[in-house]
Amino acid sequence: MNKIFVTGGTGFVGARVVRQLVEQGREVAVLMRASSNSRRIDDLLDRCTVIRGDLAQIETIRGALKHFSPEAVVHLAWDGVKGVDRNSAVQMDNIVASVNLYQLTEQIGCCNFVGLGSQAEYGPAVGRISESNATRPTTAYGAAKLATGLVLERTAAVTGRPFAWLRLFSSYGPDDDPSWLIPYMIRSLLAGEKPRLTKAEQIWDYIHVNDVAAGVIAALDAGACGFFNLGSGQERPLREIISLIRDMIDPSLTLGFGEVPYRPDQVMHLAADITALSSASGWSPAVSLKSGLSETVEWYKKEKSNEK
Repeated sequence: MNKIFVTGGTGFVGARVVRQLVEQGREVAVLMRASSNSRRIDDLLDRCTVIRGDLAQIETIRGALKHFSPEAVVHLAWDGVKGVDRNSAVQMDNIVASVNLYQLTEQIGCCNFVGLGSQAEYGPAVGRISESNATRPTTAYGAAKLATGLVLERTAAVTGRPFAWLRLFSSYGPDDDPSWLIPYMIRSLLAGEKPRLTKAEQIWDYIHVNDVAAGVIAALDAGACGFFNLGSGQERPLREIISLIRDMIDPSLTLGFGEVPYRPDQVMHLAADITALSSASGWSPAVSLKSGLSETVEWYKKEKSNEK
């Protein structure tokens, strides 16, 4: 696939997908809303087609999208990803927007469709999760992701259009949203502050954003169809991950373990079985946790230095 339309291309994951596609010599069109902050891909925009518009007004992009004539769409845009919005009514809007995007891209002859789901679709599962696990989401976010994937998969099955829904587990890397755990920890420690944490007894699966992007593109290129987990497949104790980050910055710094209570729906062991995606696409994670965290810490150190 050489002509790819990407939604959510300015986001944390989307920007890495766009970057890898451009570096591979693909033709990429990026959907940009008026409110989009393009800083993560500003250096790539002269090599991309920028389509101005909003999925909430899907018809406004029909002409530009038809002119670009994509062979595939990578749908990463989603409103209300942060924790405070997980039960917001905006989650319902995401379902409608995704279905409308699917229909429009099918109407203009776009063959493949890859969408990004979430581990939240599974809900309170314990241990290593495969795609055959029950889906019992505990938030509107997880329910909306699940509903979107199911509706689009059934629609694709009727028409024979290649469709893949990738359920992303916890991602990390440079330039992530500062409200998530790893960037919050790094920024706090670099400031000499003690990060407030739970007891951190969880066993967690973290995947580097470069591996996420590579997995998305591999699924697209392979024409993978169905539901797939997208994680590292290597879970680690969260306390160990946190301590590793601290030691990379300053082993003498204090960590505030136990200062924050667990959420009522806290999942204690979350790990992705990635056999299905690896088998379907040949993809496997390439970034070790230690090297990925080291790169991430160094990025935030540089950012802090540039702020001075």
